[in-house]
Amino acid sequence: CENPMSASSLESSPTPPEGELPLIISVDDHILEPRTLWQEQLPPSMRERGPRVVREKVSLEFKGGHYGFTRGDESGKLCDLWLFEDLVTPTGLLHAAVGYAPEDQVNVPAIYEDFRPGTYDRAARLADMDHNHVEAAINYPNTFPRFAGQGFAERSDKDLALACLQIYNDWMIEDWCGGEGAGRLIPLTLVPLWDPTLAAAEVRRCAAKGSYAIGFSENPSKLGCASMHSSEWDVLWDACMESDTTVSMHIGSSSTMPSTSADAPLGVSMALSSQNAQGSLTDWVFSGTLSRFPRLKIAFAESQIGWMPYLIERMDIVAREGAAAGVQLDQPPSEIVKGRVWGCVFDDQHGLKSRDAVGLEHILFETDYPHTDGTWPESRSVAHRLCEGAGMNAEECYEFLRGNAIRAYGLERFGISA
Repeated sequence: CENPMSASSLESSPTPPEGELPLIISVDDHILEPRTLWQEQLPPSMRERGPRVVREKVSLEFKGGHYGFTRGDESGKLCDLWLFEDLVTPTGLLHAAVGYAPEDQVNVPAIYEDFRPGTYDRAARLADMDHNHVEAAINYPNTFPRFAGQGFAERSDKDLALACLQIYNDWMIEDWCGGEGAGRLIPLTLVPLWDPTLAAAEVRRCAAKGSYAIGFSENPSKLGCASMHSSEWDVLWDACMESDTTVSMHIGSSSTMPSTSADAPLGVSMALSSQNAQGSLTDWVFSGTLSRFPRLKIAFAESQIGWMPYLIERMDIVAREGAAAGVQLDQPPSEIVKGRVWGCVFDDQHGLKSRDAVGLEHILFETDYPHTDGTWPESRSVAHRLCEGAGMNAEECYEFLRGNAIRAYGLERFGISA
């Protein structure tokens, strides 16, 4: 979409000073789940197999796009280990390295007491948001549930998995996003990925309780679920469109990250992270899903947006091949995505300079608290650097830092309208 501001008006309307930028709405932050939640709320018959934490000495490693760990390593560090049926998931410092100096943000085991209280305590989180000039934030899971609830989907006892997932959703809506967090902590809930019909029912249940965003996988087929090119998810998209629920996909929510070789360091995956979002958007468009559900809204978290203009242009070219490419669409992809697909920036100067090609209305901001890519407590300074570097005026800064998020997630329902 074209930028409504002309070149001459942009020249006469410089980027506002940092202190005049609006309060931020972050569409991608994270929360460390309460260690005792499921042991307190599961029925007694399920508690032994349900999520719980034990402390052991552990060592961690990362190679070829995959994390590994060794339990019982006496040379390792004390670690909070999540146990859930056959799942064992270590807590690492990289889960929530906020507040640590960059040189100390390394892949080592951790216990909750190693983290800043704002990573798991609501009052402390709100204080950290105030300090960071953030009015409202959406929080994804951070430990064993993983970004789309894969930690529940992978368990063999689906009755237990569903009970645990619903406990998480109720906690997210009523506790984390309730009380003094209401209107500032915006709920994002999970769906049972193993059953689209159950997933649709959970969307409706959570919407009735006040949640209008779900975490979904960027590529469900990688999780052994139905692909985006089947029609099996249509029942879920019906429920999302009916309740005006936004589908949010975080990088890594396919339980895979791009890499190049088995011995590649973490930095390779970090540099290539937007590849998953590119594949996901192509699936959403070429599967016809966005065409069949014309009011459905989707967002890609931590994906940046500099890749969007080329991919959309390329999809337009491929779509013109029609049957030869195995694609049948009623509109060009560039028309299909307008006003319905968002990408999230935490540090993408190129993307903001390309905002006319991306469409400013498609760009959201995130602080990624409490991760290593996170910008706390300098998010407003980072935002100003990005906006100034792209020559953005006050109106564009407002849309980027909060206006677009209000529309993407229907935040008027939480009392945020401007």
